[in-house]
Amino acid sequence: MNGLMSLYQDRYWRRETLRSLKDLHPQRLLDIATGTADLAINAYEELEPKEIIGVDLSENMLKMGRKKVEAKNLLNVITLKQGDSLNLEFDDASFDAITVAFGVRNFADLQKGLSEMNRVLKEGGRAAILELSEPTNPLIKLGYKIYTRGFIPVMAKLVAKDLRAYEYLPESIAACPQGERMASLLRQCGFSSVKVRTFMFGACSLYVANK
Repeated sequence: MNGLMSLYQDRYWRRETLRSLKDLHPQRLLDIATGTADLAINAYEELEPKEIIGVDLSENMLKMGRKKVEAKNLLNVITLKQGDSLNLEFDDASFDAITVAFGVRNFADLQKGLSEMNRVLKEGGRAAILELSEPTNPLIKLGYKIYTRGFIPVMAKLVAKDLRAYEYLPESIAACPQGERMASLLRQCGFSSVKVRTFMFGACSLYVANK
């Protein structure tokens, strides 16, 4: 369903997220809101760090993720743990890089979650945050609203069998800071030199922030 609603651009977005970390050569990486570990697995394939830790609140999603990790023979590299992004169990300056794909808009306290990311990131480390967003062009925004409020719920009912989650989607996107507002919040949380890149006419945004 995620692939379908993004017109299968989500894989490209994830790849570009990881490529934004490539020059850093991170050896220890944290993937927040890891879900079923798609990005964590992609991170190993793209960056080949020595250790990847994925955290998520949902143990059921982590169970599915562990099966994927095992199938890829990556249990010695990727560890998936149940954890709260607002209260990360790791020491200060523990990671070279942090990734979050489509997770920050669901943080109960966005500023606290971003501050926690900054806390566990090493000096000189980098966070790459991929999140859905709204186009700013009025004409494109109109088409976007028709698509997210009309087409996606219909497809969700047919494919995902979970209409509520996808009805919630446009509201959660609209409620999350975007563009310069998100960049400003990242700077308030201790990050510097924040770069913003958009995809698909602004329907998805990548925030790359150094500590």
